Amino acid sequence: MAKQSDRALITMDGIAKVFQADDVETHALLDIHLEIAAGDFLSIEGPSGSGKSTLLSIMGLLDEPTSGHYRLKDKETRSMSPAERAHFRNDQIGFVFQSFNLIGDLTIYENVELPLRYRKMPAGEVRTAVEAALERVGMTHRKNHMPSQLSGGQQQRVAVARAVVGNPSLLLADEPTGNLDSKNGEAVMGLLRELHLQGATICMVTHNHDYTRYATRSVYLYDGRLSAEERVEVA
Repeated sequence: MAKQSDRALITMDGIAKVFQADDVETHALLDIHLEIAAGDFLSIEGPSGSGKSTLLSIMGLLDEPTSGHYRLKDKETRSMSPAERAHFRNDQIGFVFQSFNLIGDLTIYENVELPLRYRKMPAGEVRTAVEAALERVGMTHRKNHMPSQLSGGQQQRVAVARAVVGNPSLLLADEPTGNLDSKNGEAVMGLLRELHLQGATICMVTHNHDYTRYATRSVYLYDGRLSAEERVEVA
């Protein structure tokens, strides 16, 4: 197994994922070798069915590889129990999904607060963290609203606030602009850039090649294999 470099936040070594259905095997990922340094903004491109979301699910400890090694913050994730994975995921990883995934019967404040409920933090610290996260995305004035009262762009801003409220080591964004028009899409990408400039490590899956200009690195996934990688000249 390859040695993780000093700056690496993530090391994936020989990652493969095979889905079995009846007598059919589907190889979603094949021999993935990838290292992500703290402070990187990585964009993952590729056509539908290329394995992008599967790769992101493994990074986010929502799924396990069939083979290979995945280290996050120098911890080998294969040796973790389900409870350890859940705790580590909540403590270290923030998620932004295409469909926002806000809970409809909770207020904006309560949605952002949700990841902190599992950390047993003092109420005062939770309140401070939630207010700070909402302020970062410009949604403090909407904290008592319900998700249904917000536009798509506003809901995604709230989703970003929820993802960063616990100061995770890694922010994973799965098609974060997929349900937005171009104007709101650019606004959300600008927000992710701001978070990156403030020190966030981001890994984003996108179908839109134009958005790679916000990243510092871009890789291309095709038929489960990483094919091309380039450093991006950040605008």
